Amino acid sequence: MRLLKQLVPVAMVAFAGGAIVGTVQGSPLLTLFFGVATAVLAVLVYARVVRWSERRAPVEVAAQGAARTIARGTLIGVALFAAVIVNIALVGGYRIDGQGSPAGAIGLLGFMAAAAVTEELLFRGILFRIVEERTGTWMALVLTAVLFGLSHLFNPHASLWGAIAIAIEAGGMLAAAYAATRTLWLPIGVHFGWNFAAAGIFGTEVSGNGATQGLVHGVTSGPALLTGGEFGPEASPYAVVFGLLLTVVFMWLARRRGNVVPLRRGATATLAQ
Repeated sequence: MRLLKQLVPVAMVAFAGGAIVGTVQGSPLLTLFFGVATAVLAVLVYARVVRWSERRAPVEVAAQGAARTIARGTLIGVALFAAVIVNIALVGGYRIDGQGSPAGAIGLLGFMAAAAVTEELLFRGILFRIVEERTGTWMALVLTAVLFGLSHLFNPHASLWGAIAIAIEAGGMLAAAYAATRTLWLPIGVHFGWNFAAAGIFGTEVSGNGATQGLVHGVTSGPALLTGGEFGPEASPYAVVFGLLLTVVFMWLARRRGNVVPLRRGATATLAQ
């Protein structure tokens, strides 16, 4: 019941905000405004329902140090995607074909902020955190990573391999980022930086959602096995490898800091109840 008490209100904000942002996407400034507003409202609702259902302060979204941690996560996300796109370019799979749309990039700031915040609250703040309490860190990481990958099968140019890649490189890595820091601000920053770099900077598709207008007009070509095809570079093996490497780093930090919850006895049976 605690899971539903938290999941439903935050999901309602996510769906309503997403619908509004989708409606005003023709206006970059309105997209930016409503995207940021959705992100802020989602955090406030999450904090409120955690206080109500768990009788505790939601320290994972504490205001102190939030801006610095988000900025650090954003830099990690941008650098991670830049490493992927550089490797794709080195094998001839990506090129810049002229200037993109600065206005479009401004709108993408809002769109990606709403997506990153709401998805992290739902998947890491609620699902991962609550499942981890009952099963342990590793099982929660695997289960929520699979769910995160499956959720991307509903995208316009979705593919099974794309969903598997997302589960491995993002679902696991972002859960590991939360486990290492016990704050949602870092995975929010990484998620936002990755998505904005993909769409707003390099002008590529994000999770099969179609072409975007970023700062440059990016063109991918060549074997889909290397470039990710219609799903975008997230389905590239480079993305999977770099995401896995970062997952290992975050889980090493989590273990070193004593943040790994051990596997609970009877966890499988508990989940089946």
